[in-house]
Amino acid sequence: MIGTLGPVIFYTSEQSMRTFTDFQRSEGGRWATHDRMLQKPASEFLGPELGTISFNIRFDVQYGMNPRKEMDKLLSMVRNGETYVLVIGGKGLGMKRWSLQKVVQKWEHVDNRGNLLVSNLSVSLEEYV
Repeated sequence: MIGTLGPVIFYTSEQSMRTFTDFQRSEGGRWATHDRMLQKPASEFLGPELGTISFNIRFDVQYGMNPRKEMDKLLSMVRNGETYVLVIGGKGLGMKRWSLQKVVQKWEHVDNRGNLLVSNLSVSLEEYV
């Protein structure tokens, strides 16, 4: 097992695969600038920003996945507004939990009966404190 995002388990095996690519994590700080008479402005650190994470997931019937069913699961997670723990390599990421801010579906291959065979899903998370 590679990791989990709530009920979504990332793994690879000989029969199937559910993993991610293009994983990006962003952290930053919040700063205020105070004007001062005849001097340079003063900077003040207010605290950390909420972290963000984005990644892509490829669903392919060739790897034992039902792309439509898999994408519907993540779409439902976004619509429910719940937060989830993100674990990669046995270690949690972030302070506590993550909210799914957005999922973007890309339908790559559909057969002549309308069955989705290959898709990509872009996932955007924001730290929930």
